[in-house]
Amino acid sequence: MAGEGLEDILADQLDVIFCGINPGMTAAAQGHHFAGRSNRFWRTLHLAGFTPEEVRPENDRTILQYRCGLTAVVDRPTARADQLSLHEFTAAAADFEQKILRHAPRVVAFLGKAAYSALTGQREIAWGLQPRTFGHAKVWILPNPSGRNLAFSLDQLVAAYRQLHQNLHKSTVG
Repeated sequence: MAGEGLEDILADQLDVIFCGINPGMTAAAQGHHFAGRSNRFWRTLHLAGFTPEEVRPENDRTILQYRCGLTAVVDRPTARADQLSLHEFTAAAADFEQKILRHAPRVVAFLGKAAYSALTGQREIAWGLQPRTFGHAKVWILPNPSGRNLAFSLDQLVAAYRQLHQNLHKSTVG
């Protein structure tokens, strides 16, 4: 499967499915989510309270123990997300929505605004909880943890992810 996408880590009725744009080349080659050395996903998740310790990419399946799942909108790995075309998002949209409907998470957390914008056609998107659902799940927009995303420090990422974590554990989101 290396080089041809990355297997989803999903179960039914999770608290949250974290949704990346697409797999990076390193993640796809290694067969593990967020495996790039500069990616801050696992550290952010831990510091925000989702996991009791920092999960290593090779142990990515353990995220299910914490009622979290992982997927991507587009399966094709690229070195950079801007290498995807709008057509690829459009082509993936129906299958992606069916996946969310089938697994019925409480929240779909998009990592960055690009994928959600491409799926919905919305141009103006705020961070955090969105007014519309997607596949019957609430939608939360989080900053992308990629090391290429220099607009957000680790502290800013942790604060954004912690807000989602705290809302999930208030027993209601929104």
